[in-house]
Amino acid sequence: MKSIRLLTLALAGVVVLLQNPLWFGRGGWLRVNELEAQVAAQRKVNDGLQTRNDALLAEVRDLKQGYDAIEERARAELGMIRGDEVFFQVLDTAPRITAATGASAPAPAVAAPAAAAR
Repeated sequence: MKSIRLLTLALAGVVVLLQNPLWFGRGGWLRVNELEAQVAAQRKVNDGLQTRNDALLAEVRDLKQGYDAIEERARAELGMIRGDEVFFQVLDTAPRITAATGASAPAPAVAAPAAAAR
C-alpha cells in the first residue's frame, strides 16, 4: 500500500515537471498570451497610424490635383484673398473691464475695410 502511494507521488511529480515548460517555458501558454496582448496593442497603434497616413495621403492628392485645397490653405493659414474680393477686418468694440481695478478700459480702434487690388 505504501509503495502504491509512493509510486503515485512519483508519477504526479513527473507530470508536474513535464508541465512546467508548457506553462512557464519560453514558448509556454503564459508567454504566448502575453505576446498576443502585445500584438493586439501594436495593431491598435498601427491602425491609428494608418488612419493618419490615409488622411495625409488624401491631402497630398488634393494638393497635387486641384487648386481648391491650395486656395483653402492660403486663406486659412496665410490670410490671403483673391484679387476680386474685399477684405473686412472686424474688431471687438465692447468696453473691457480690467481684472485688477474693475474699471473700464478703452475699446480697441476699429479698422477700416481694405479693398483688394484688381
